[in-house]
Amino acid sequence: MTEPYAVPVPRGYRVGAWEVREPIATGAFGSVYAARRTEDTGGGEGAEGTPATRELPRTAALKFLPTGTGTPRQLTHLRELIEREVELLRRLSRPRLIRMYDTLTVDDPERPALDGATVLVLEKAERSLSALLAASPRPAAGPALLAQICEGLAQLHRAGWVHGDLKPANVLLMKDGSARLADFNMAAELEGTHAYTPAFSTPDYTPPELLWSEIGERGRRIRPSADVWAFGVLAHLVLTASFPLPGGTPTARRDAAAAYARGTDELRLSPELPDAWRQILQDCLTRTHADRITTETLLRRVEAAAGTGRSPRPLRLARRTAVLSAVTATVAVAALGYGVSLWSDTGGKADAGAADKGGGKVSAPSSAQNVTSAGYGASELRTDKGVPVKYRKLIVDSAHNCAQPEVTPALIAAMLKAESNFDPDLSDPANGEYGIARWTPNILRWWVRGDGVPAEETPRPPLTPELSIPAVSRYLCGIEPLLKSHLPGDRRVLLAASYRTSYKKVNAANGAPPKARAYAARVAHYLKEYTPPGKK
Repeated sequence: MTEPYAVPVPRGYRVGAWEVREPIATGAFGSVYAARRTEDTGGGEGAEGTPATRELPRTAALKFLPTGTGTPRQLTHLRELIEREVELLRRLSRPRLIRMYDTLTVDDPERPALDGATVLVLEKAERSLSALLAASPRPAAGPALLAQICEGLAQLHRAGWVHGDLKPANVLLMKDGSARLADFNMAAELEGTHAYTPAFSTPDYTPPELLWSEIGERGRRIRPSADVWAFGVLAHLVLTASFPLPGGTPTARRDAAAAYARGTDELRLSPELPDAWRQILQDCLTRTHADRITTETLLRRVEAAAGTGRSPRPLRLARRTAVLSAVTATVAVAALGYGVSLWSDTGGKADAGAADKGGGKVSAPSSAQNVTSAGYGASELRTDKGVPVKYRKLIVDSAHNCAQPEVTPALIAAMLKAESNFDPDLSDPANGEYGIARWTPNILRWWVRGDGVPAEETPRPPLTPELSIPAVSRYLCGIEPLLKSHLPGDRRVLLAASYRTSYKKVNAANGAPPKARAYAARVAHYLKEYTPPGKK
C-alpha cells in the first residue's frame, strides 16, 4: 500500500467465505479490499446468517469498518451515519444501487486493529466515476452515464428519499459500464417537503441555500431540489471537464455560488455544452430551490438529450426480495462509493465463531437499532390518520420484507384497523382469534417463520404485535401469486379478503366472497385513508 489504510488487512486474511486480495480504497473510517470466495466455507459454525456459498459471487468488495475501535465520539458519529444508510438501503432495492450480499463481524483479539470490525460484502465495481474522470475528463459515454445517474435519483425521490451527497466519488461503474448510485450516509427520508441530514456536505455540489443554512437539533433541512443542483454540477463536469461556477478552489467556487444566489454573479456554463444540455443545466442550477426542475421532468429531458430512450417508470418501488442474511441491502463507501450499512444495536460483538485462516472468527452482527418515529415511512403510510406510532416501524418494515408490490404498509395498517382497531390484546375465544391481527394460533404457526416450515410449537395467546404483524406480511406475500391473475377489483383488497377467508374462496367467487365483502369494504376504506396522496 502507498498510503495508510484506516483498517489494515493483510492479503490472504480469511473472513467467512472470503479471502482478502488487493486493496481498493480507503476513507477516514473504513477501507475496501477486493476478495475472492473460497470453496470450503459458506455458512458453517460462527457465521450465522451467512448465505450459502452457491448464492455468492466469485468476487466481491469487502468494506471493513472499525466498529470495535475508536473513541466514543468517533463511534457515535459512525453510528449515526450507519443508521442513516441502513434505514434507506434495507428498504430500497433497485438496479441503480450497489448490492450488498452479507455482513459479518470479525472476532480476532490477536489483531486489535481488526477485532470487532464490521465487514460488508459488496458487489464489486470496476471503479468510481471520479476515477473515470481522472483518466478521461470528458468520457464518450458521459451522456449515457448521466441518464443512468438521473434514473437512480428518480428512484430515490419516488420513494421519498434525498441522497444528500451526490458527486462523482459516490457513483460507481460496473464491469459492463453501467452506473450505480452509492454512499447514502447523508441520505434522509422526506417528512412532507423536507428531510433532515447531518451538517456535512461537499461544497462543490451543495446548493447555495444550504451552504450557510441554519442547523437545528435534527440537522440541516434539505429538499430533493438539492440533489437536482448536485446533478447539474456533476453533469457539467462530466460533459465539459469544468465546474459551472468560477474559481480554482472549492472555497472560491463556494463564494461564487453565494454571489450567484444573491444575483451579483452569473453561471459560467461552458460554451461547449450542446443547447439541449445547456437548458437542462440552467434549469438544475437555478438561484432558488423553488425554480429548479423536478426530478421526473429532469429524467425525461436527460434521457432525450442522451438519446438513451426512456427508462421504465414503475408505479412503485420493487420490494426487497428474500433476505440473504441478517440485513440485505445496497451499500457504498466514500473513497470508491462503498459506504457503511449496519451497526450492532448493543455495540458489542456477537458470539465467537470458528477460527479462520487469518486467525479471526466471524459472526453475524445483531439487527440495527430499533427506532420508532412518528414520521417513519411517511412516504408510504400517512402520519395523520390514526395509525399508532408504536406500530409504524413494525408495519412498514414487515411490508418491505415482501417483494410483491401489492403488499404495502398502508394495506397492512388497513387490515389491522379492520381486524382489531389496532388492539394488541384482542381475544375472541369463540372464533379462536387473538391479537392485533386476529390470528388463529394453529394457522399462525405456519407463518411465523415464512419459509414454508411450521414453528415447532403452536403460538399461544396472547399473540404479540411483534409476532403477528410480520406474519401478516408473510401470509400476503405467499398467497399473492396464488390468486388468479385477472380478478376484477383492487388486488390489495382481494388479498385482505383472502386473509379473512382463503385464496381458494376468492378465486372461486371471482372476487371477495359474500361473507367477506363487508370486511373488504372496511379494508378498502382504510387503505384509501392511510395511503399518502399521489401513491397507489
